[in-house]
Amino acid sequence: MTSAPGGPTTEAAPPPADRVDGQLLRIAFILVLGTFMATLDATIVSVGIDRLAGEFDASVADIQWVSTAYLLAVVAAVPASGWLADRFGGRRTWLAAVGVFLVGSVLCALAWSATSLIVFRVIQGLGGGLLPATGQALLARIAGRHRTGRVISVVAVVPLLSPVFGPLLGGTILSVASWPWLFLVNLPIGAVAALLARRHVPAVPPSTRRTAFDLRGAVLLSPGLAVLVYGLTEVAHGRTLPAALGVTAGLAMLAGFTVHGLRTRGTPLVDPRLFTRPPFGAAALALLVLGASVFGTTFLLPLYFQTGRGLSAWEAGLLLAPQGLGAAAGSVLVNRTIDKVAPRTLVVAGIVLILAGTVPFTQLGHEPPDALIIAALAVRGIGMAMIGAPVMNIVYSRIEPEHLPRASGALNLLNTVGGSVGTAALAVVLENRLSARGTDISAAFADTFWWVLGFCLLAAAGATRLPRTRPRK
Repeated sequence: MTSAPGGPTTEAAPPPADRVDGQLLRIAFILVLGTFMATLDATIVSVGIDRLAGEFDASVADIQWVSTAYLLAVVAAVPASGWLADRFGGRRTWLAAVGVFLVGSVLCALAWSATSLIVFRVIQGLGGGLLPATGQALLARIAGRHRTGRVISVVAVVPLLSPVFGPLLGGTILSVASWPWLFLVNLPIGAVAALLARRHVPAVPPSTRRTAFDLRGAVLLSPGLAVLVYGLTEVAHGRTLPAALGVTAGLAMLAGFTVHGLRTRGTPLVDPRLFTRPPFGAAALALLVLGASVFGTTFLLPLYFQTGRGLSAWEAGLLLAPQGLGAAAGSVLVNRTIDKVAPRTLVVAGIVLILAGTVPFTQLGHEPPDALIIAALAVRGIGMAMIGAPVMNIVYSRIEPEHLPRASGALNLLNTVGGSVGTAALAVVLENRLSARGTDISAAFADTFWWVLGFCLLAAAGATRLPRTRPRK
């Protein structure tokens, strides 16, 4: 209460409705720990593949399934995130996902063979696939429309940082500890996140509309995506028959899901009609291509640094760090402008920066200096941060709160599928160019980066369909 001199007593003005206070930032930090843990684990193990092959006396082709199985499990889990959050509540679903992920991590650390490790990675991936989608939907529901943009701009940078710092952290762990610590490192992060969430994250009640689980859709969508990614992975390995069967079966199952989603009278796992409604369709394309560009480049560059330049895994990870630092800087810029600038302006500017940062990698055959590569990665990082948060803000600010879990699941599914399918597609292109170029490894990688440029141009076409105006409050 305040009192003006000689005047009546008045109440202090309430804080601005769009203010991001300490409590909301605390909630965002807690939920982002889960996303960080899940996305980091997708890349941290990649540098340990050779070590794991030696430990379990397995071939590199067989042990590669340690990474592939995790990725397929993530792809399979994401579509169910919306229904689970609607049915059991956002916080409860998020805590259960943390628990599944930690159990999977412990089992991976205790694995006694390559087969057991692959099975346990599937368990870990099922939990990891639920965390980003349920965390984002829960945070958007708590923040409300007027604060979603600024909060999501902080959270969205985490998936961009994890693929950059994962290989660096993995190389560091293997230099000082044994391989089980690649998985045990998750335990303190997950335990702290779960304890803090129970204390500080409010429980969002389940949806009042109880819908039956779309079992037919789940049987078609999740396995269809997993089989498609498997088929593309087999293409990269040169296995013609499994590749043809995987790609054909995967596309057929996805086509079947689309028909089912359009005809069902119930609530489909992911509504295909959602992608025809502006601005969701354009936003979906931008996130799909962003995933392909981010994860595809994260796959290509460490491989180039190690095979083309003879660097160690740790040195390759260190060279990728500028991209993560650029993403962090870009998130600060987005946080300050996301409520003031039209989403399309931010997204298009981000795509232009990614294009500019990708061009030097199309010239790897001419061995560009490290300084140019570092600058290009920093520019790419800034550009990537300018896409994810504005796109998610567009959708989250234009959708009813009760629909947030399913919309978040769809957006995260697209980003995940973009990353996995994009990486597999670039691996196929790289394999083809390596065969054509022979011993000129750098030129083969340069050829492949022209495809990354193509992905970016496709994203730019979608971005022109985004709204000109700022999201409504």
